[in-house]
Amino acid sequence: MTTTPAPIRAATTPPTLRWLALADRLLTGVTMAGLVLVLPVSLLLFLQWPLRDFGIGYSREANDLAQWLFAIYVSIAHTYATRRHTHLTVDVLAHRYSAHGRRRWTRLGAWLVLVPWSSFVLYAGWSMMSKSLRDLEAFPDTGNPGYFLIVMSMWLLTLLVLLQALVDGFCHRAQEH
Repeated sequence: MTTTPAPIRAATTPPTLRWLALADRLLTGVTMAGLVLVLPVSLLLFLQWPLRDFGIGYSREANDLAQWLFAIYVSIAHTYATRRHTHLTVDVLAHRYSAHGRRRWTRLGAWLVLVPWSSFVLYAGWSMMSKSLRDLEAFPDTGNPGYFLIVMSMWLLTLLVLLQALVDGFCHRAQEH
């Protein structure tokens, strides 16, 4: 059973770090709201075969819609798993460390890997994302609208990773494993 991380308390943080509490609440809200996307994705992926096999049509549209919903879901689900410490980790080594040691490695990884890399991806992907959004890019094989949402979900994933890395890098939240 996983536990929900303890929220950062804005009242106990210095005024300069209150934005971390806001970022933490924002990440909680986004990840909780993103959980419901699994239902329409599952339904659309299930429906595309009967729509095609029974000649009703719209199977490609159902597939395209499922693709962009899935891209958004995965963007959010990664942060959800990170916040609950449920994604795959190198537990063979990590379980030997104390909770304090694991928190230290988390903060170190946030500052040395996640913050610089996600900042680079946000910067490097900005022109691709803005062009895709400006053109309202469609799916290349079907011409259906919405492909730009898949491109934007890459940017969303990277932004959520950066926010979570900043929260983890600055804060000393209790991290249950």
